[in-house]
Amino acid sequence: MAAAKERLLEWLRDAHAMEQQAETMLSSTASRLENYPELKSRLEQHLEETKRQAEMLAECLKRLGGGTSVVKDATGKFVAFAQGMSGMFVGDEVVKGAMASYTFEHFEISSYRCLIAAAEDAGDAQTKQVCETILHQEEDMAKWLFDNLPAITSKYLARDEEPGVTAKH
Repeated sequence: MAAAKERLLEWLRDAHAMEQQAETMLSSTASRLENYPELKSRLEQHLEETKRQAEMLAECLKRLGGGTSVVKDATGKFVAFAQGMSGMFVGDEVVKGAMASYTFEHFEISSYRCLIAAAEDAGDAQTKQVCETILHQEEDMAKWLFDNLPAITSKYLARDEEPGVTAKH
């Protein structure tokens, strides 16, 4: 049981850093979107959810006698910043960004599924409930992206055909 609690704390720190990374990525991507209002709106909505998720994880860590990891949080934000910058140099930024977001959502989903199991094994019902709440939000975002990737792609392709029209963002 002690090992399960130690791993739970470690993985909660990882999840907090992951949400810090997600916050930076969502903010960066949404701030550059000009021609995809539905995507921008959904990213901004998920950004607010993500901020709250990080707060909920920090509360779990505090309740369990731990804290967030400054190094992991900073590393996550740096990686997200670099990812955001790389999008600025490709012509199909919106499509690649949507694909990357979909992939990242599934990484988050798998993380929360593991955290739920770890919280259950550690006997921590509160953390399990928090992770289940976050899991549902991540699943909702992944489903939205799955449902909207074809429309985003088609809109990009249509805009890309028009002379003088910006399609990438």
